[in-house]
Amino acid sequence: MDQSDGFIAFDDFLNVDVRVGTVVEAEPYPEARKPAIKLWIDFGPEIGIKKTSAQITRHYTPDSIVGEQVAAVVNFPPRQIGKFMSEVLTLGFPDADGEVVLIQPGQLVPNGGRLY
Repeated sequence: MDQSDGFIAFDDFLNVDVRVGTVVEAEPYPEARKPAIKLWIDFGPEIGIKKTSAQITRHYTPDSIVGEQVAAVVNFPPRQIGKFMSEVLTLGFPDADGEVVLIQPGQLVPNGGRLY
């Protein structure tokens, strides 16, 4: 398939490991260039707890996000965000103003479950 048609191979999709986890800790990240929150997310026994920084301050506070389940890509290499090492990419969609709304399952699911 020609990549200019906008399609990817199904195997390319399978290479992106999107998992669900529960935010177990969160704190403000005032040193970030854009307002952000540091998150520690429990992806279950296979993956464990991973940390990330997310620009989600419009709709979430550290207190409101703890205990929530979120979706994240867990197989990107770690990335330095200021002085903080981000280990996963938390996923969301833009609201009408372009602010992040996190992807969350509609009901409680086991941590570490893979998107399919």
